[in-house]
Amino acid sequence: MLQALGDAGIQPDLVLGTSIGAFNGAIIAEEKNASGATRLAELWSEIAEADLFKGGIFGRMRNVATMKPAIQGNEELREILERIHGAQRRIEDLEIPFQCVAASIERTTEHWFESGPLVEAILASAAIPVLFPPVEINGEHFYDGGLVNSIPVDRAVKLGATRVFVLQVGRVESDLRPPDRLHEAALISFEIARRHRFTREWVNMPQEVEVHLLPSGNPVEFDDRRQLKWRDTGMTPHLIDGARAASVAYLEEAGLM
Repeated sequence: MLQALGDAGIQPDLVLGTSIGAFNGAIIAEEKNASGATRLAELWSEIAEADLFKGGIFGRMRNVATMKPAIQGNEELREILERIHGAQRRIEDLEIPFQCVAASIERTTEHWFESGPLVEAILASAAIPVLFPPVEINGEHFYDGGLVNSIPVDRAVKLGATRVFVLQVGRVESDLRPPDRLHEAALISFEIARRHRFTREWVNMPQEVEVHLLPSGNPVEFDDRRQLKWRDTGMTPHLIDGARAASVAYLEEAGLM
């Protein structure tokens, strides 16, 4: 999607991120040029050839058996982020204004990181419950921002955006249906909880704000079992190519290329 926007000469004035969007968005906010998309594609290609989660199956099984609050630690993710940005990088030092959101456990609400240590903010925003442990910052604990604001178009509008491009991961493109099996009821309930805020904001968007939901080229059904393979990034090149082609076609049809 970023490559397609670059092809169209569209560069961001503001980057907002939730979860993996915080990870990706911070890289885009590093420099005011089109190199971010290339850098990001190269990074994910490197990750696809390695193992992002090095703890091993026995370590994860031990965490489950001992009732740890997470299957996986976040040490490897921290290592990658510090290699990319540097351990001391601060949000306010990025070239493009950047913010990311996380869910506060103690306050049961969304928290936007507008300044302060960048790596800690991204780790908090991407702390998927059960998979990763909550991240403690200044005595407060945070989980993944997708719990409270998975697609933060309302935040963009609040900060003055008049044209918003939503770079999503494919799930909102697929319609839901009534469940046929017990486990589907849980999946559908989660999807409703995750999507309802964006659906409401989309319907009530001010007329002067232009919102574009870019296509992923790879819609993900709510029960797609690929979602369970969080360690498998082997499809990365295929997903990048598909998203670029689909987004170029969308931008052409919208008259933005």
